[in-house]
Amino acid sequence: MSKTPWLILMAALAASPAAAHVYLEGKQATVGASYKAVFAVPHGCSGSPTVKIRVQIPDGVIAVKPMPKAGWNVDVVEGQYASAYDYHGNKLTSGVKEVVWSGGKLPDHNYDEFVVSSFLTDSLKPNTTLYFPVVQECEKGVSRWIEIPAEEAGPSHEGKSPAPGVKLLPKP
Repeated sequence: MSKTPWLILMAALAASPAAAHVYLEGKQATVGASYKAVFAVPHGCSGSPTVKIRVQIPDGVIAVKPMPKAGWNVDVVEGQYASAYDYHGNKLTSGVKEVVWSGGKLPDHNYDEFVVSSFLTDSLKPNTTLYFPVVQECEKGVSRWIEIPAEEAGPSHEGKSPAPGVKLLPKP
């Protein structure tokens, strides 16, 4: 077998989202519905173990509840929403803006998931991508998965540190 196809395959695998950065397991979610965001962490920072994951919650995502993780502390940062949202007959004006898992240790050679339950409000625009910026802190180093592509560029023009994103689908 020639080396060229092998090199092309290796380059494609290295560039795939699953191998490159923190990403969302589910690729689609429906506006006006519950959403379980599963953040996959496939590696540490240049060989160093992950010790903290911080997830920023975008506007329009409410009723956020992080899933506890054995061996990790989970904290939330609360704040005011950009506007009031109707949620099961209640007007919500504030809630979780960031979720932080810390105190654990995820070795570079292991994979793990961090989960948040939420609700995607009707204020979100279908047929767009919703991004959740993530900061991955390691014993040595930090990876900031916070780049959000310009609307016209789309996900194919991601930078080197893309924020995890999910495509929003209209209500059925």
